[in-house]
Amino acid sequence: MRTLTSTLRTAVALCAAAVSLSCRIPPEKPIPAAAGERRLGNIRQLTFGGENAEAYFSRDGKKLIFQSTRNGRTCDQQFIMDLANGNSVKRVSDGTGKTTCGYFIDFDRRILYGSTHAVDTACSPKPDPSAGYVWRLDPYDIYVANADGSERKALTSFHTYTAEGTLSPDGRTIVFTSLKDGDLDIYTMRTDGSEMKRLTSLPGYDGGAFFSPDGKQIVYRAYHPTDSAELGAYQRLLKQGLVRPNRMEIWVMNADGSGQRQVTNLGGANFAPFFTPNGKQVIFSSNYRNPHSRNFDLFLVNLDGSGLEAVTTDTEFDGFPMFSPDGRRLVWASNRHSAKLGDTNLFIADWVP
Repeated sequence: MRTLTSTLRTAVALCAAAVSLSCRIPPEKPIPAAAGERRLGNIRQLTFGGENAEAYFSRDGKKLIFQSTRNGRTCDQQFIMDLANGNSVKRVSDGTGKTTCGYFIDFDRRILYGSTHAVDTACSPKPDPSAGYVWRLDPYDIYVANADGSERKALTSFHTYTAEGTLSPDGRTIVFTSLKDGDLDIYTMRTDGSEMKRLTSLPGYDGGAFFSPDGKQIVYRAYHPTDSAELGAYQRLLKQGLVRPNRMEIWVMNADGSGQRQVTNLGGANFAPFFTPNGKQVIFSSNYRNPHSRNFDLFLVNLDGSGLEAVTTDTEFDGFPMFSPDGRRLVWASNRHSAKLGDTNLFIADWVP
């Protein structure tokens, strides 16, 4: 890890000591980019300590919704950060169960997110380490609520993994992943939960979907076992409510599910894809350079798989990138500059085309 300047080190230490949601590095103190991070300007750290991830912009670009373990909880709740008001933070989920994948809908008047509270109001246990590195497929359903968290209502009631919801540019369609039909597939539905449609059907994990800026395409991550042994191992884990995410590639399809095609063929884990503002490239996170490493970087790639370009070069994890609606800023989660080993924080930077 690179050495922090004395000012940054002091600010991080004070934040950790105060355990304050509002503590932050002063805006006049941007963080220097790592060598080679030429597309990132004016980098600023938005959170300090704990696990903070999956930050997504509001339609007006003034707020972020993100998931975080803070206030003594061991699993994620949903928070909104007001970028126009001193980066103030407010919890918008009710503090029960485990939540994931928040997103703004209805022109920022409402939010959606996945929650397990209908099945279990406690934090679910972590997977048995003897299974290796796996993700739990907790019994999420998708909920909508007012932007302040009030008047929460269920959009789905499958009581099996149903999450990763994001919104189409026209505000009419939610794309999400669910285990409801026995495999991890991508679906769409209207914002009231109607007109549900399954888009993927190949055995394996399809998820993390986002629409292109024009709403005509969907980018996603996928792992499709290539032989019977791989498929059997995948399905055995699935029956235990687990998935092993160490082999995934980036895919693109048309918004109706047609034209599914693989974009990357890098090896390792490639995930968290998001279209660039012009819709011609995808930014994503990958450890393909060392698939056994937890050091992920952000990369750009053309939709035909050409033009691979590293965006981050820090020696720590970088993931979950999203462009602001005006295309001028990038927000992502990273382990860089952490005050404690394992901390994941949110960062924002000006995007240099």
